[in-house]
Amino acid sequence: MKFSQTRPLYTVVIAMTLMLLSTLALAEEKKEPAGKAAVVNGVAISKDDFDREMDFYLKRANERGQQVPEAQMGMMKNQVLNSLIDRELLFQETKKKGIKVDRKDVTDEFQKIKQRYSKEGEFEQLLSNMGLTESDVQNQIERGMAIQQLIDKEVRAKITMGDEEVKSYYDANPQLFQQPEQVKASHILVKLDADAPQEEKDKARKKIESVQKKAKKGEDFTTLAKTYSEGPSGPNGGDLGYFRRGQMVKPFEDAAFSLKPNETSDIVETQFGYHLIKVVDKKPAQTVAYADVKEQLSEHLKKQRIDSEASAYIQNLRSGAKIEKFL
Repeated sequence: MKFSQTRPLYTVVIAMTLMLLSTLALAEEKKEPAGKAAVVNGVAISKDDFDREMDFYLKRANERGQQVPEAQMGMMKNQVLNSLIDRELLFQETKKKGIKVDRKDVTDEFQKIKQRYSKEGEFEQLLSNMGLTESDVQNQIERGMAIQQLIDKEVRAKITMGDEEVKSYYDANPQLFQQPEQVKASHILVKLDADAPQEEKDKARKKIESVQKKAKKGEDFTTLAKTYSEGPSGPNGGDLGYFRRGQMVKPFEDAAFSLKPNETSDIVETQFGYHLIKVVDKKPAQTVAYADVKEQLSEHLKKQRIDSEASAYIQNLRSGAKIEKFL
């Protein structure tokens, strides 16, 4: 079982800065200031900042193949504005707490971002198109790092995750720690398009049959895969590693899971062509041992607790703040 890793808040801000640079890379000219989106304790959040944030979220959704329906756009705008407000509240709190960020850390992170743009003048042009300066980007990095220090001090440092609590969660949720049956296999593929003419099918079939004869005579399967396989795993001897049901196309899966270790299949036809499959190892379905998942589970539960406490911390800041929205 895999759990998400705790991600420092400032890295989110940095990632968003990079995404915004990419999103607006084709912008043609600097826009004039467009007014205020909100005011938090007397500090304005500009409409330009809001628009850049919206561009970030829309681009991220697009990269995931998701389209935001028009009916949900209002909800998304509200979430984006609230995110900006929350970060402003947290940053204001860093000032109250006297949190300082080492300028060298900011400079180092800024240089890492800048180095991702290899063409001379590319980075500077992107900033100009966005109406930003290098100082603006550095300030965003500094704000993110300051906020991270605040969360670390006021939230993360106060949270502990005892062994008994972790074990109790493990025992109460056995379904989360089930490891399905897995097969480790190698294959040899002779590619064939699904709509290939009969002549090409016959040619491909003869080729895989020829390789099959060599395998039956005892020739090394790994060597045969390196020599004859047309799939991406060919150079690695056809090694596919371990996989579970649902990860391969059905005919391939059925053949692989029906074999015993060191057995080789008959010719299997899929949408990709003709295969010979050799099973190297099999792992039965089993429950992952507590010792094997304890550390990862502890971090996962701690992250959940941190997220929950951080949300409560922000809500407390909101309760004592004067917030005006203009969108």
